Amino acid sequence: MKLQELYKKQIMPKMKEKFGYKNNLSVPKLSKVVINVGVGRNTKDKNFIDAVANNLTFISGQKSILVKAKKSISAFKIRQGMIVGVVVTLRNKRMYDFTDKLINIIFPRVRDFRGISQKQIDKQGNLSVGFKEYLAFPEIKIDEIDNLHGVGICLSSTAKTREEGLELFKLMGFPFIKD
Repeated sequence: MKLQELYKKQIMPKMKEKFGYKNNLSVPKLSKVVINVGVGRNTKDKNFIDAVANNLTFISGQKSILVKAKKSISAFKIRQGMIVGVVVTLRNKRMYDFTDKLINIIFPRVRDFRGISQKQIDKQGNLSVGFKEYLAFPEIKIDEIDNLHGVGICLSSTAKTREEGLELFKLMGFPFIKD
């Protein structure tokens, strides 16, 4: 069953029962998924930035956006307008498809993966997960890799508290470990 259908048929009624919501619209749900890569010390390497942007486009199925520095920071040798990262924001159907792929395909493919810590959910009920290398994504062909980079994924929810967010992500099927 698709994640979007699962939410309507199983997750929403369980959340209403547990937290006592009176209205379907007050039940927490996913609002967006943000996939982010910081280019780090490779800010001047145009080929690296293009490779990162292409990788994010393959991973997400949506065109990536280059993020430019808002201020100059001399300690990091960053000038205003310099490219410092690449980001993709997914919503609606693509968001649910990516989240389903994350739970069922990507997490099982990560080496030495034992589960997500419950501490990775913030006070507003959002989940942040980071990967040191992007090899677990099925769209990436290992023999075509030039440079490895990390990927940060933030799943934003409409939950008001950490407990609501944790319950939402548990019901969605995220593999949490007991802290």
